[in-house]
Amino acid sequence: MVKILLFGIVILFIAILLMGVRVFFSRKGEFHSIHIGDCKAMQDKGIQCATSQDAEMSRKVSPIEKLLKSENL
Repeated sequence: MVKILLFGIVILFIAILLMGVRVFFSRKGEFHSIHIGDCKAMQDKGIQCATSQDAEMSRKVSPIEKLLKSENL
């Protein structure tokens, strides 16, 4: 039982070390951004994250609201 537990811990340690090779061993060590808005391919297609799209839609004023606020009725 102890051998299996130690073997699992060693495998987990190796996996974490391999995932962080660039972060641990380079001068500009950082993980790539996984945010959709930071991805060049998504930007080229015009795809944004849901939060950005929601904020953009909430800034827009609907044509009905413009009509109701105008004094030209």
